[in-house]
Amino acid sequence: RHNQSSVIETCHVACSANRAPNVVSWGRGGLIAFGSCNSVCLYDPQVIVGLLNGHTGRVNAVRWVHRTENAPECHLVSGGSDSRLILWEAQHGKFIQSVECKGHTAAVCAVDAVYTEDSKVLVASSASDSTVRLWLCSDDKDVPVLACGGDDCKVHLYAQANGQLQKVMTLQGHEDWVRGVEWTSAGAELLLASCSQDSLIRVWRLCAKSGTDTHAEDDHTIIKMKEDVFEVKDRGLTSVFAASLETVLAGHENWVYGVHWHPPVYKGGELQQPLCLLSASMDKTMIIWAPEEASGVWVEQVRVGEVGGNTLGFYGCQMSPDGAMIVAHAFQGALHLCVIAVRIQGEWRPGVVVSGHFDVVQDLSWDPEGEFILTVGSDQTTRLFTPWKKQNNKEITWHEISRPQIHGYDMQCLAMVGRFQFVSGADEKVLRVFQAPRNFVENFATISGASKEKLLTTSDAASLPEGASTPALGLSNKAVFQEPPPEDHLLQNTLWPEVQKLYGHGFEMFCLASDSTRTLVASACKASKAEHAAVLLWSTTTWRQLQRLQYHTLTVTQMAFSPDAQLLLAVSRDRTWSLWRRNPPTSESSEPRFSLQAHTGKDTAVHSRIIWSCDWSPDSKYFVTSSRDKKVIVWGPWRPESSGGSEIKPCSSVLDVGDSATAVAFCPVLCSDDSHLLAVGLDCGRILLFRWTPGQDVAAGGDWVRSGETDSSQSHTLAVKRLRWRPRAGRAGVGNNEESSWVQLASASADHSVKIFSLNKHHLQ
Repeated sequence: RHNQSSVIETCHVACSANRAPNVVSWGRGGLIAFGSCNSVCLYDPQVIVGLLNGHTGRVNAVRWVHRTENAPECHLVSGGSDSRLILWEAQHGKFIQSVECKGHTAAVCAVDAVYTEDSKVLVASSASDSTVRLWLCSDDKDVPVLACGGDDCKVHLYAQANGQLQKVMTLQGHEDWVRGVEWTSAGAELLLASCSQDSLIRVWRLCAKSGTDTHAEDDHTIIKMKEDVFEVKDRGLTSVFAASLETVLAGHENWVYGVHWHPPVYKGGELQQPLCLLSASMDKTMIIWAPEEASGVWVEQVRVGEVGGNTLGFYGCQMSPDGAMIVAHAFQGALHLCVIAVRIQGEWRPGVVVSGHFDVVQDLSWDPEGEFILTVGSDQTTRLFTPWKKQNNKEITWHEISRPQIHGYDMQCLAMVGRFQFVSGADEKVLRVFQAPRNFVENFATISGASKEKLLTTSDAASLPEGASTPALGLSNKAVFQEPPPEDHLLQNTLWPEVQKLYGHGFEMFCLASDSTRTLVASACKASKAEHAAVLLWSTTTWRQLQRLQYHTLTVTQMAFSPDAQLLLAVSRDRTWSLWRRNPPTSESSEPRFSLQAHTGKDTAVHSRIIWSCDWSPDSKYFVTSSRDKKVIVWGPWRPESSGGSEIKPCSSVLDVGDSATAVAFCPVLCSDDSHLLAVGLDCGRILLFRWTPGQDVAAGGDWVRSGETDSSQSHTLAVKRLRWRPRAGRAGVGNNEESSWVQLASASADHSVKIFSLNKHHLQ
């Protein structure tokens, strides 16, 4: 993922699979492709290796186009809620958008594709407009059998006849919606597996009948399954086929959403099809089915998954090319990977996967040391990601190792207080304070390679509780992990205890900030009038409310304490900012008090629309604001000796970034020429990098230099919600001397993903 010409390297992408049955596909080359929001992610069961951005709506269906010789695929097809299909083609090791098919009038729900005799791609798609459409990306040749399962509980077969696909047969038997159909070839015959909301799987056998078979007298001594015969007339030839029910597989206790045949494998130089079928169900289990060797009766061979727990069931499943790994994706976007244990025959163990939010990611924060990030999202979770140092392995991958908060309200904001404590706000009036349990510190030490003793003796860890009070199902959350935990552990055993609730706001929480001395937290809530737009200050030692800072008339959208903790900046929907200064301590009160030092008003606002974001320069002299009016402005300099703050004016030229600037952040590390590096996040999902030099040619805009931007595969597909630089130089998890030239940037987006980018300052333009 390192591109020489690009300034920005993608270090990690945290995301989840969309809530749709056909959205994950495992290629013969080992890559899993899955839809995440509007993107198709390419995933090598360790890390996301690429993102394909082209859809403007949610991706609902993804399929690799398998090649006959089992070689790695060079085509991938995806369908989305934007009613479009995209065929992606591999060129020079990258997948690019090759063909776009428009024609459906509603969301595409399922896609499949095969190569015709002359290697053209034939795509079939079905959509909510109740149509199945066929797309030939070239001339017409040979068309195989198409199976469609619908909400009429039947499986319909279509075959080519005189240039048209015609319905040749309907397979009946299911008693509820058919949720999945999948073909495989077994010798000269075809097997079709169908799964349904009736909790059953039916396997059908299709074979060609030679002319003699059909007229032969029935031998009444042999008991046979009932056969349905159909004829296909094409180009003057009549072929006769017979379809029979091979078996009904009962074992799931809820809707079966997905079936997947074991991919063909080479044995003795020949490509063979193992008779082995994987199924995934809303009952939270996957089952591998195969015929017994002696009797040929299909039986359940392996069942993996969990009984109970608070996860929801599976939407689909796939098997790796060699059959040694299986993956399912769940209702809440989580991927569940099972790996066959090499030593113990037939035993499967959970594998390490990528995970992420399944709704808008609203806010994120690095821990003060820059070793992990915390994120909150509209999926009502708070998640913690850190680099995993595998033993004896140089490669570092990021993973979610804790889900400190699982809430009943959509999460909105968070602020860290030290390394092992945070405050979070959601769509409720209460703020909640969480503290890491001791076992989190132990697990974090194991996974990140840090010294446990050192961590536990820091002031942050002095009073850590043992664990959250009520682990689900009596499971202990003193669990110790050697590697990043799977989804069911994250849901049950990694919560942080809630230690405090803070009451004081009249509406839902909107933003939070904490100071570098770890003594203060500032909070603000949604507000349509001045009385609710006050910023509240809280003491982190007593968790008492210290002060109400009243200036704004509408929602305060973001706040930032200066790095030296002397100033608090607030920006608002009312298009103005306010700057508050910490008063010198007095003999009467040890508690800090803040007073208004400067602000913009209606006449001095400069910004003409909502100010979305703000941040401080590392020397606490300048601050930056970004707005829906597409402008980014640096203000200052702040001089502590000036008592009246009236001289705070724009000190940069007004930077027009061409789109609503939803996030902005000053890098804490200066560039080699002492210029400041800023990242600007846009409503369209792009992230721009600028260098800004104080006092340069402001009138002509010479103080800003564009230094780089995310390319189409790195950019988010929806608005950037938050940008945060790592608080120190270097890359998290990489400890060596050459690290001082690297900086890292974390971004949270409405496209459900969290991304971490690494930049080498020497490569900046």
